[in-house]
Amino acid sequence: MENMLKKVLFALFVVAIAACGSKPRVNLDAETGALKPTAQHAVIAKDVVGLFESISYKKVPFSDSISSVIFDNLIKAVDQGKNYLMQSDIDGFEQYRNSLGEDFRNGDLSAAYHVFNVYMKRYLERLDYALTQVNAPHDFSVDEQYIYNREKEAWFASEAEANDQWRKRVKYDLLNLRLSGGSTDSATAKQKETLTNRYKNLISMAKKTDNNEAFQVIMTALTDAIDPHTSYFNPYFAQRFNEDMANTFEGIGARLSMENEMVKVADIIVGGPVYKEKALKIDDRIIAVAQGKDGEFEDIIGWKLDHAVSKIKGPKGTIVRLKVIPAGEELTAEPKIVSLTRDRVVIEDESAKSEIKEVKGDDGKTYRVGIISLPKFYIDFEAYRKNDPNYKSTTRDVRLLLDSLKQKNVDAVVMDLRFNGGGSLQESIELTGLFIDNGPVVQVRDTRNQVEVNSDRENGVVWDGPLGVIINRFSASASEIFAAAIQDYGRGVILGSQSYGKGTVQSAIDMSRVISPTDRLLLKAQADGDDGLPAGAPQFGQINITLAKFYRITGSSTQHKGVEPDIVFPSLYSAEKYGESSEPSALPWDQIKATDFAPVADLKPIITQLSKMHQARMDSSQAYKFLLEDIDTMQKQESETSVTLQEDKLKKEREDSRLKSKSRTDALQQMNMTTSLGGVVAPDVNEGLDFIQEESLSIMADYVALEKR
Repeated sequence: MENMLKKVLFALFVVAIAACGSKPRVNLDAETGALKPTAQHAVIAKDVVGLFESISYKKVPFSDSISSVIFDNLIKAVDQGKNYLMQSDIDGFEQYRNSLGEDFRNGDLSAAYHVFNVYMKRYLERLDYALTQVNAPHDFSVDEQYIYNREKEAWFASEAEANDQWRKRVKYDLLNLRLSGGSTDSATAKQKETLTNRYKNLISMAKKTDNNEAFQVIMTALTDAIDPHTSYFNPYFAQRFNEDMANTFEGIGARLSMENEMVKVADIIVGGPVYKEKALKIDDRIIAVAQGKDGEFEDIIGWKLDHAVSKIKGPKGTIVRLKVIPAGEELTAEPKIVSLTRDRVVIEDESAKSEIKEVKGDDGKTYRVGIISLPKFYIDFEAYRKNDPNYKSTTRDVRLLLDSLKQKNVDAVVMDLRFNGGGSLQESIELTGLFIDNGPVVQVRDTRNQVEVNSDRENGVVWDGPLGVIINRFSASASEIFAAAIQDYGRGVILGSQSYGKGTVQSAIDMSRVISPTDRLLLKAQADGDDGLPAGAPQFGQINITLAKFYRITGSSTQHKGVEPDIVFPSLYSAEKYGESSEPSALPWDQIKATDFAPVADLKPIITQLSKMHQARMDSSQAYKFLLEDIDTMQKQESETSVTLQEDKLKKEREDSRLKSKSRTDALQQMNMTTSLGGVVAPDVNEGLDFIQEESLSIMADYVALEKR
């Protein structure tokens, strides 16, 4: 889901802005050392505003009211928890509240960058102060509270107030280490060393934040003011978004992370060059990169992760050489040279997968149910456009899985779309076509209020047996289109909780198509060598902008309302906090004329019977009662904002929680189960026996039995 990716970007650039290393900071003010925007940033901001005012679905004029929303978004983006900025800072920023919109239209980002720079100054001040408190005396017998969630608190009124908050923050960090590591002199010394290194690392990384990171945060504050699903992605994240949609990328087949300013191998992707060659291991550290057989090595220690990755990734068939310190060896060890030929890598762990489970029905018979788990709707657009006969897509993968399940004589199929944030509209339509004969799937209304009916045009179905679809609050967009069509046709039973409610359509626009030839020449003249862009990344980034709205074939929008399941399970995630209805800038729900379609069946009578059988099981299910307790516990925890700093009191709270958890485990082990928040897992294996999924399978067993009668 684009909105989720936006929040990931905020987290990456702001909350944990020090999560990656960097080359020296770029585009700094010569006198103050503060970050400042580039000419390219100014052009992009101006042109994005032009797109909003001309072609977006909402077409919002950049008035004072929008400026005020952008202002609030920017403050929230940099310091949502109110842990860094002072009230005096906020008062100083107020002069920009009603002018930011006009500034963006003119390509003037000075005010926005000023806000970001003040935030970074305060961020470093707070961490510097935290360092002074690590070795300060702390009395863990004093009963005082640390407010860890300050969103509803006032901004710091004074330096003394900010210092007191951060004294408690350090005390809490030390107390956590103390409770897990002991209180001996040697343990205490080790804990203080650990915390000192943690804060120093954050400071070091924060000082390497560059203007592109600031620009990403600023642009997200802008786009969020208009629409929660319109996103500007800088070149690096544009490429990452597109690869995510394709479930493929070209490179060496390893996930990389940053640790102590060094690039580390975090994971190895099955089937990629690293996996095939057994060339790297997890925790190997890459210290230098060279291109081709004879290219010179570039030292990448201390670089930003995205810049280092751009050097390691590259087109299929090209060679990259790496200098590697093997896992477990000292940094002084002789690095080994690894040569790899890049290839197209398929991210299989995010592709559709299937399994078969046997379920004993209430009639005493055993039924075989095939489960297809689908994390997202993906398609390799680039390979598709090139007419690659082996292009990867959701529908192609699921078709193969269904054929396999049929050969294994399953009685029913369940599509598990929980946490599936959507993806390709084309794939949601084609996937629906595997379960219905040709017919309309979704209606789309554009900015001119013209409605297009998108249909499955392929005759026949791949699976015509009993079908269930599981959704939850984070099933969105393409997931909702699929679930809504299955429900409207009476083709299957929808299970779970209300979906996200994202009923808008985004189109990806490469910003190079928008920037005028004059501006492009100007920017080219100002370019200063290697821009560090990943191969194939859009030079000016990409905007995913809302251009249309989805409607069910019944005419009802999925916007805000989402899809209501036929059989509802309790949800950990409230509509007030999660989903489209929680987004202040989201478009409203509305309705258009229904399109002509022929329902496959009327499932209302059988759903009524299934609901009764389901509820009878729930009334006697201890696991279900534990799930309700978990939901209640989570809701209480979400409302809490502080924690005690008295050691004995906190220790008792944690011990009580541990004993309650042990009691829960003992009770469920008698049923050959253990529990986790929102699910149930088998004690003898690591894989989950998810309670929601397990009960859904029981419902499908009932469905099969009722149909056979």
